[in-house]
Amino acid sequence: MSDPNEARETVDAGEFGAWRAMLRAALRGERDADVPCGSCSACCTSSQFVLIEPDETDALAHIPSELLFPAPRRPIGHVVLGYDERGHCPMLRDGRCSIYEHRPRTCRTYDCRVFAAADVAPAEETKVAITRRVRQWRFRYAGEDDRRAHDALRATAATLQADGVDPGEAAVRAATAGG
Repeated sequence: MSDPNEARETVDAGEFGAWRAMLRAALRGERDADVPCGSCSACCTSSQFVLIEPDETDALAHIPSELLFPAPRRPIGHVVLGYDERGHCPMLRDGRCSIYEHRPRTCRTYDCRVFAAADVAPAEETKVAITRRVRQWRFRYAGEDDRRAHDALRATAATLQADGVDPGEAAVRAATAGG
């Protein structure tokens, strides 16, 4: 994943064990992901569709209906929020989310550090900004157990990818595997 021509700026991803526990809780719907994005809006500018489920009434009330489309291969009522001709989320205004307090669950649980933890990059060519950010993240470790857990996560992600699993799916599955 490393590119020798890439800038060497790093961004603190936090303590690995605490991050992994937070990610798992977010994916179980127990909390929002707490990502130290700073001024980064890579996920909002990388041609990503945002899935919105029927129970997300607050988010749906804050997104113009003309921006929502039926979600492919999902039950009726599931929709996606697309992106504009530049690949930007239409809710991104002046570099900030205009519905942040009302954003969809997909946005609340998205955490690009999962790619860094798994040592993978998003598969799509449109995810250049996310890949750039992923290469900047650096985890800290509370101890050797965290280092071993991180090594195991990377190994699991590599095995899943070797079996043909998409890098993003491999990263999430590896991060949520085990106890």
